[in-house]
Amino acid sequence: MILAILCLGIAVYSAHYLLHPPRRPAEALHNPQGVPWLFVHVAGAVVALVLGSFQFLPALRRGAIPPHRWIGRLYVMGCLVGGAAGLILASGSSAGPIASTGFGSLAIAWIAVTLLGWRAVLQGRFAVHRRWMIRSWALTLAAVTLRLYLPLVMVLDLPFLPWYRAISFLAWVPNLVVAELWLRRAGGRPGS
Repeated sequence: MILAILCLGIAVYSAHYLLHPPRRPAEALHNPQGVPWLFVHVAGAVVALVLGSFQFLPALRRGAIPPHRWIGRLYVMGCLVGGAAGLILASGSSAGPIASTGFGSLAIAWIAVTLLGWRAVLQGRFAVHRRWMIRSWALTLAAVTLRLYLPLVMVLDLPFLPWYRAISFLAWVPNLVVAELWLRRAGGRPGS
C-alpha cells in the first residue's frame, strides 16, 4: 500500500511536465531538442507507474476477460514508450557519460525485460511471464527510488553532480537485485 501511494505520488509529480511543459528548454534539459522526448518519456513512464501499481492484485486476474490483461497491454506500451524516449534522453545527459550510461542502461534493461515478459505471456508461459514482469516492475520503480535519492542528496548537502551520476545506477540496480533475490527465494513456491 505504501509503495502504491509512493508510485501514485511520483506519477502526479511527474505529470507536472505533461500539464506544464517548461517554457525554456534549459529548465528541463541541457539539450533543447530533448524537450519533446522528455514529454514522451514522462507520459509513458507515468502510465507504466500508475498501471503497474495495480497489476499484482489477484482480483485483477479473475473473470472471463480479466482486467489484468488489458491493463498489462497498456503497461507494456507505457514501458516501451517511456524506455525508448528515456534512451534518447540519456544520450544527451548534461551530467556526462557516466549518467548517460546509467540511465541508458536502465532504458535498455526496462525495454528488454518488459518485452521478454510480454513474449512469455503470448507463448502461454505464465510463470515465466510473471518473473519477467516482476523485473520490469522493479525497473519501473526507478522513478520512485530516483526521487527518494535526489532530496537526500540535497538535504545532506552533498555535491550534486557526482551523486547524480551515482544515482543514475542506484535508482535501478538495487531494485533489480532485490527483485532477483525475491524471485530466487520464492522460486520453489506455487505461483512464483
